[in-house]
Amino acid sequence: MPKPNAFYAQSGGVTAVINASACGVIETARRHRDRIGKVYAGNNGIIGALTEDMFDTSKETARAIAALRHTPGGAFGSARYKLKSLEANRAEYERLIEVFRAHNIGYFFYNGGGDSADTCYKVSQLSKKLGFPVQAVHVPKTVDNDLPITDNCPGFGSVAKYVAVSTREAALDVASMARTSTKVFILEVMGRHAGWIAAAAGLAGNGPAEAPHVILFPEVPFKKATFLRRVKQCVRDYEYCVVVVSEGAQYKDGRFIADAGTVDAFGHKQLGGAAEVIAQMVRDELGLKYHYAIADYLQRSARHIASATDVEQAYAVGRAAVEMALAGKNSVMPAITRTSDKPYRWKITAAPLSRVANREKMMPKRYITRDGFGITAACRKYLEPLIRGEDYPPYRNGLPDYVELKRVPVPKKSGTRFVL
Repeated sequence: MPKPNAFYAQSGGVTAVINASACGVIETARRHRDRIGKVYAGNNGIIGALTEDMFDTSKETARAIAALRHTPGGAFGSARYKLKSLEANRAEYERLIEVFRAHNIGYFFYNGGGDSADTCYKVSQLSKKLGFPVQAVHVPKTVDNDLPITDNCPGFGSVAKYVAVSTREAALDVASMARTSTKVFILEVMGRHAGWIAAAAGLAGNGPAEAPHVILFPEVPFKKATFLRRVKQCVRDYEYCVVVVSEGAQYKDGRFIADAGTVDAFGHKQLGGAAEVIAQMVRDELGLKYHYAIADYLQRSARHIASATDVEQAYAVGRAAVEMALAGKNSVMPAITRTSDKPYRWKITAAPLSRVANREKMMPKRYITRDGFGITAACRKYLEPLIRGEDYPPYRNGLPDYVELKRVPVPKKSGTRFVL
């Protein structure tokens, strides 16, 4: 029998280090050519499998694959596409197995967040029922840092570093002009239900006088009057106030501050604009001059300032995914397990997808100060190692030198066409 091939796909919002995980998967698979044939990458995630639109990574040079480690974005294209249950849409799963069978794909590595873990789990469980067993391993990735079991998620450390640095730098700018100009600066960061990214901004300063003066977490119900009193007090005491707000900040009844009234492909509320809402409150209720910024894609694509810890861990989970599959493990996720805080040490362990899929890890109460506007010493102890170290990409002509792959298509073999 020919050696089974592998299928790798990227899913959901990309990160500054998701390609480092791709690098880990592909380089490790190449070291095991005696057991793995080729690694095919899906064009635009799982959609590439459904439409039989794949790239042959064996056509890429070793140098190009190595350069993925320092290149942001999704090298093969990602997608927000969630497979339904077998009962709701059996045709999708039958199509996946049809394509996997046609291309002799025995390993499925799905690089994504919680919804991707769910898809990976379903494929691992249902492929046997459909007559073509596939070893499915989820490769963790999410800037939201909300996957359970794993200590942290690849992608988070780098966005945390970007947000902490940006908060510190912007605070110095505002403080310089506060007496005669802007009094309040608001930075909106990602985080739908979990406030990990907003919490990372807290690393920018030490003590009440240093920014950020206010952090608005999704886990803490927003109280307008309490918030405005805090801002007013900060301006009185320090001449300025820096606010970091999570896009998922919400009222006590569960309404998002920035509910846009639409949903994305995963059925999640479309968010964005929390900073503007907060800025309007500051203007209307306090009459203070303000500026606001939305970090948006900048925070998750900033490979130029990535955390060295994050890059190393992103590569490690990709490598471990292949090693776990070769060891016969199925329906698992390589999880990062912290073994020591000082010095910071970690290892990779296998987490069952049954305990990962459809679960979210929120900020513990002990990580948020009693007033709800800051981070505790315990939170700082957890976060600091994750942003440590610099792993700068190579530069050419003053700009980062990122790689563009050839992305050579894999010839279609299934004989049928699937329409999404």
